[in-house]
Amino acid sequence: MDKFYKEGASVFKALGDPRRAMIVDMLSCGELCACKILEKFSISQSTLSHHMKLLCECGLVVGRNEGKWTHYSLSADGIARTKQFLCHITDSKENPIYKNMDPDQCCSK
Repeated sequence: MDKFYKEGASVFKALGDPRRAMIVDMLSCGELCACKILEKFSISQSTLSHHMKLLCECGLVVGRNEGKWTHYSLSADGIARTKQFLCHITDSKENPIYKNMDPDQCCSK
């Protein structure tokens, strides 16, 4: 599978969990300490760490350590790549991914 699609899909996989989508929404207002994110949810610190790991791995979020806590923010580059990916897969194109398929061989005929 193409790396472009794998990386793009990883963002949507990460956002497939409502808590992670809410965390991204919270971070849209600016950097937050993990302790502030924990206040919003009834989850353990280890569960939050798991969610944040997935959001960081897909490139949407970046973390920086300060003392015993990590402060998280949205990655401008990751957001731009995600928007670009979504536009790429939804925009009409001259050379679609299925360009070598024969339209006369459709299963509905």
